[in-house]
Order: sequence, then structure tokens, then C-alpha cells
Amino acid sequence: MKTLTRKFFQRPALTVAPELLGKYLVRKIGGRTIALKITDVEAYVGSEDKASHARFGRTARNAPMFSAGGVWYVYLIYGNHWLLNIVTGKKGKPEAILLRGAETIAGPGRLTDALKVTGAFSGKPASRLAGLWIEDREEKARQALIKRLPRVSVDYAGPVWSKKLYRFVLSE
Repeated sequence: MKTLTRKFFQRPALTVAPELLGKYLVRKIGGRTIALKITDVEAYVGSEDKASHARFGRTARNAPMFSAGGVWYVYLIYGNHWLLNIVTGKKGKPEAILLRGAETIAGPGRLTDALKVTGAFSGKPASRLAGLWIEDREEKARQALIKRLPRVSVDYAGPVWSKKLYRFVLSE
């Protein structure tokens, strides 16, 4: 088991996103460690991406997206669900990947609920020290099992950006 380093994430979101499939999202809660295989992600590729939170520039909420890759961007949606993103790319270019599902957990809100992830992680590094990280357990996802789909619930981004195939799903 190898913890993915910041260097892994300091590449474009569209490069990193499919490579996350088959990796493990790991959370330490008290003395217990939970590891779930990542099966569903969505890439957001900068301020030009009309579905991205960075489309209107830097705010207090999305500030972690402007960091160098390898930190968490966590935000609250509908007032009751935290959503977990890993920031990718270079500092100043806001790219991130939403973790939508892992193993038997479908849906980004269910995933964060299961792992007890809150906004307290936003801006923190993806690391063992922070208690939330991603591991490579050398289970490479076969290309034939990876589906590219449009992102979910981004109709507000308009006909071009809402149809981009920036969602990657591992179907085993």
C-alpha cells in the first residue's frame, strides 16, 4: 500500500481522474481505519469550466481549489451534505475531482456520510496525518471497465459544459 503523494495530484484533473479509479479512499476514525475502492469521480478543469465552483473566481469557499494539487476541497451542498474533492494541478489553476462513489456507496453525500467527512478537511493535505488519504494498492483498473459519462446535475453550465464526458466510472 502506497499513499499517493502531492506530486501525483499536481497534474491536470483529466489525467488524474481516471487514474483514481481502483485506488482506495482511506479514513482513520479513532482507532479504526476504513478503506473503500474509488469507483466514480468527476473532473472540474478550471475557471473556464462553467460547471466548476471556480467559474466566478476565488472565494472563501473555493479557495482550496487554487492550491497546488494534493489538498482536499470539501463543501456543503443543500445545507446537509458535505462533498469531497481532491484538488489537482498547479497552484493558481483551480482544478479538482469530485469523489462520487466507492465500492457499494453510490453518491458523493453518502460517501462523505459513511466516512464522517466534514468541512474541517477543506484545505488540508490528503495525508495519513490529516486522517484522510488515497492509497494505491496496485489494483490497476482495466481500461475496458472505465466508462466516460457526462457529469451529474450540471445543466446550469450550459449545453457545452454540461455534456462534457468528465465523469469516470469503474464498472466491474
